[in-house]
Amino acid sequence: MNKVSVKTGDTVLVNSGKDSGKKGKVLAIKKSNNHVRVVVEGVNIVTKAKKARTAQEKSELVKVEAPIDISNVNIVCPTCGKAVRVKHATHDGKKARVCSKCGAVLDAKFVKETKVKKVAKADEKAESAKKAEKPAKTTEKKSKVTAKPVAEEKATKTAAAKKPQTSRSSQRGV
Repeated sequence: MNKVSVKTGDTVLVNSGKDSGKKGKVLAIKKSNNHVRVVVEGVNIVTKAKKARTAQEKSELVKVEAPIDISNVNIVCPTCGKAVRVKHATHDGKKARVCSKCGAVLDAKFVKETKVKKVAKADEKAESAKKAEKPAKTTEKKSKVTAKPVAEEKATKTAAAKKPQTSRSSQRGV
């Protein structure tokens, strides 16, 4: 079985069948031995009977999307808005799905990763630019003078004046 170029979450255009011309989001992809079918939102709606399983439930008719063949849908490019075939190309060393008409990347995950990388690179450039800028030198000099309160200065001077000065010989008892 070949690789499928349609993924869940893609917007597709139905190009044949009773719902041709309708756009919808891919809800599921069902693979079997010989072919691949997709379930598209709002396309190929069928009525199924839902039977009551308990006495409290009611039996009812439910409208459900049925799968259609993958060959009946084309991916809609988010940038150009046209139904396109998908090319596979490499961007930044990774494989990605690409619009065949405008060249835009169709993989949302890939687009998000590249945007995150670009933002990170821009932040790094801004930081390096800030580091390269030298701060302007100021001409003011900071003084290291610490002012003691006047009362403390007077107290230390008077205490020093009151202490008697004694020689070492008098302290030894000689």
